[in-house]
Amino acid sequence: MTAKHSANQKGFSLIELMVAVTISLLIFAAVLRLFLDIGRTNDELSKTNEQIENGRFSIQLLQLDLMHAGFWDGYIPEYDDPAATGGLPPAATAAVCDWEDTDTYKYALLSTPIQIFPDVPTGCGGVITDKLADTDVIVTRHADTCVAGSTGCEADTAGELYIQVSRCGSDTARYVLGQTGDATFDLLKRDCNPAELASKRRFVSHIYYIKDEGGVPTLMRSTLEDDGGTPTFSTPQALIEGIESLRVELGVDDFNSQTGEAVNYTTGVRGDGVPDRYLNTVDDCASGCTIDDLVNATSASVYVLVRSTQASPGYELSARAIHD
Repeated sequence: MTAKHSANQKGFSLIELMVAVTISLLIFAAVLRLFLDIGRTNDELSKTNEQIENGRFSIQLLQLDLMHAGFWDGYIPEYDDPAATGGLPPAATAAVCDWEDTDTYKYALLSTPIQIFPDVPTGCGGVITDKLADTDVIVTRHADTCVAGSTGCEADTAGELYIQVSRCGSDTARYVLGQTGDATFDLLKRDCNPAELASKRRFVSHIYYIKDEGGVPTLMRSTLEDDGGTPTFSTPQALIEGIESLRVELGVDDFNSQTGEAVNYTTGVRGDGVPDRYLNTVDDCASGCTIDDLVNATSASVYVLVRSTQASPGYELSARAIHD
């Protein structure tokens, strides 16, 4: 009897193997592309989130400083005090970077808590370096929000600037602004008890500007502090990267809505506190705002342009953006 052999094929052919390999490669390529796209998307989202946070933080930082500008622990310059009908603003704005230990200079400092400039202010070339063109410089001044030496506040330090405001009606001076160890801080509290001196607060002044840090625009800040016995603006510190532009508008209240006339400092009623016009460094303060504008400033609008600190691979800008 003859044995019968099965005619069924065992295994698979070369063509089937090639088809399987091809399908596997296509699936692998699709999965790899999906993985790369997800990674690229996550990178872009991370850059966008960083960009948004940098913009938010820069606005918040400037807002806090501008919000406190002009706070002098109860002291109000005479020109802004309705009870002092003879008070007039200082004749000129104070020099930004050159400290002068004179009453006239100190009064000018307290009278102009905010200054804006389109370029580096006179005398500040050694502090503000590599400033990015077409960006503003902001100068702020105010008393610290905490009393020197209190819990959570810096100790009273020799050489640093402090302001002490009198609460006692018999004090001959309304305030003392000077350095600890040099000036005499002997003003009293409301009860005029010689054993109870009025509180001292640190005199805080900052300069903000945009610097080109190795191709990355960065928001910089310099702080007024003691340097060998002389108040001097410190070496600027980099705060936030990616801030490409900084512009400020000051809202000026120079119209008395009650009288229908310009603000008159010899009357008890001056402006109404509502900005009548806004000034910028391009059209109005190309060489610095005037003292009349600065003492009447009641609000500030801050604009920042933020960019990513890292380039997106393979992306090219097809159109040129123009920002006013």
